[in-house]
Amino acid sequence: MDALRLISASIRFVIVWIVILIFALTLVAVPKRNAFGPAYLKFFMNIMMYITGIRAKVHGKLTNERPLLIVSNHMSILDIGIIAMLFGNGFFAKRELRKLPLIGYMMDKFGTIFVDRRPSYAARSNEKVKKQMKVATWPMVIFPEGTTTNGSYVKPFKSTLFNFLEKDGRVEGATIQPVVLAYRTPGGRKISDADLAEHYAYFDNAKQDEGPHCSKERTIFGLLFHIMAMGGILAEVYILPTTPLDGLKNRKELATKLQKIVADEYRRVK
Repeated sequence: MDALRLISASIRFVIVWIVILIFALTLVAVPKRNAFGPAYLKFFMNIMMYITGIRAKVHGKLTNERPLLIVSNHMSILDIGIIAMLFGNGFFAKRELRKLPLIGYMMDKFGTIFVDRRPSYAARSNEKVKKQMKVATWPMVIFPEGTTTNGSYVKPFKSTLFNFLEKDGRVEGATIQPVVLAYRTPGGRKISDADLAEHYAYFDNAKQDEGPHCSKERTIFGLLFHIMAMGGILAEVYILPTTPLDGLKNRKELATKLQKIVADEYRRVK
């Protein structure tokens, strides 16, 4: 990286923190669990993505059907910003994220529903998700892999995340639309698995089942700075057709079907 890029990244990194602090203060007056949160998140993320040099190119169109659950592959913390920037959605996320200083608070105010995945809390989490899906007129998003990857593959989907759709021997309760994210250089060139792992993805080496590891595991803001210093990225976002639920007997069949759709498309486009 040259000196000019590092200077530019440093300036923009300071601006990022200023924007975060301003929005954090304004969120005090924002009510939770209504349509304003996801809309405000979209506005916030458009600003953040512009500052950091992250751009998106969309293929396909999101359905107007509601309630809508979007399922996506998950390579990086950047995925959250990219999807929110495009869709003005809410998220279902693991409860551990609520504990992140400042970021957890902002996610909560922006309308994220935090789910406790511990078995003893499964019923309570299931009811929380069902309640949200009934009232959400905006899309809700989950990353069914349950963690981020190095970008070389798509992990199996955790079927427990689809508990709320299982009822009386069938799957129902929402329209499901898969989305696939693939990272490119700012100029649109494809990125090798090795470079994805080293520079663009955000993951724990110990949680990877295949593909390359990174030599340095960065923090969230360390990754943002690194992306800015590299000149940003282009995210290609592929919106796939809605997935028919007819004939699916349980959440495991649904998770397997959705994982195959997303994994096959990711292998095709990455």
